Amino acid sequence: MGKSFIIKCLLAFMVVVSSSVLAEETSDTEKEMKDERGYFFGYSFGNMLKEGGNMDVDIDSLHRGLEDALGGNLPNLTPEQQQRVIAIVRARQQEVKKNNEAKANKAGIESLAEAKAYLAGNAGKPGIKTTSTGLQYETLTEGMGANPLPGSKVVVHYEGKLTNGKVFDSSVQRGKSAEFGLNQVIAGWTEGLQLMKVGGKTRFTIPPELGYGPGGTRGIPPNAVLIFEVELIEIK
Repeated sequence: MGKSFIIKCLLAFMVVVSSSVLAEETSDTEKEMKDERGYFFGYSFGNMLKEGGNMDVDIDSLHRGLEDALGGNLPNLTPEQQQRVIAIVRARQQEVKKNNEAKANKAGIESLAEAKAYLAGNAGKPGIKTTSTGLQYETLTEGMGANPLPGSKVVVHYEGKLTNGKVFDSSVQRGKSAEFGLNQVIAGWTEGLQLMKVGGKTRFTIPPELGYGPGGTRGIPPNAVLIFEVELIEIK
């Protein structure tokens, strides 16, 4: 049997990080910062071990494994020992995954309750309209002309916030409008943009089922209510 599972993971990790982070180094730079690069790999791999539930590894043994791997030596583990290590690592990964899923489910349930309460309160505010799907919208500026169709491409300026006021995306802050097809975005946007006319500005309050749902996405928690202020600049 070849090198141990852990050493293979470490070598693969080092190759990936080297390629993505250090690819732009010059040959002169590569000779420098040896201590810093060593610490960088050690710290990063330590995080990998922690995330996999293996914080209790023996550091001296880890160091010897690194030396053997980098030196091209065979692992100082029998095939049977390697299999036992693999079994332990996989079991711990499954346990971490199970715990993370349980935490996410709990957070999702709590967030959904908060979302329903927020939407119920918002629906009663002056100027707020609610569609049959639960999308809430408030017209800030009336537009003119045609409405986008489900297959239309539009040019917009927008800013997206969570209910706590945190901005998670903003073409306004980037200083550049966005262009996309109505069939390429979340359901709340697809429906909402069809209610607008060019030159109009609308605030959409999007329930989780029309947004990113229980899975959430980067920067957006599970079952989050999304608040977008959208200006429709052009229909293409």
